[in-house]
Amino acid sequence: MTSEPLTEHRPVHGPYVYGYLRHGRGGPARRRALAESLVLYCSQHELTLCGVFTEADSAARDIRSPAFMGLLDVLALPDAYGLVVPARSHLGPRHVAAERERQIADLDVRLMMIRSPRSRRTRATAGAGRRAQGGA
Repeated sequence: MTSEPLTEHRPVHGPYVYGYLRHGRGGPARRRALAESLVLYCSQHELTLCGVFTEADSAARDIRSPAFMGLLDVLALPDAYGLVVPARSHLGPRHVAAERERQIADLDVRLMMIRSPRSRRTRATAGAGRRAQGGA
């Protein structure tokens, strides 16, 4: 009788995801850090990162930029599970991001954001919280 490793000790392949990064300000170190954040997120959530599409900040203003169109092509593949981005802002300015989110939803794949959108707090609200905790 041979003993097989437990399921948790076997290599798992999939779900297959792709990353998308928009490079604005910041140099090579910032780009590496963003790419590493995608790798870490996928590792923590047992996702297989198959590739990362990147584009310059200026190209992200074009809804049909070459990098995003390539991303849509791979997300349309039958084994694609979803897209991972560091934050919604990587999809472009608000109007562009909204359209891109719609296109991603039409493909029936998941959109995962490492930093999820938070409700904006006003300064009065933030200050009240500090005072309630004994701050100045």
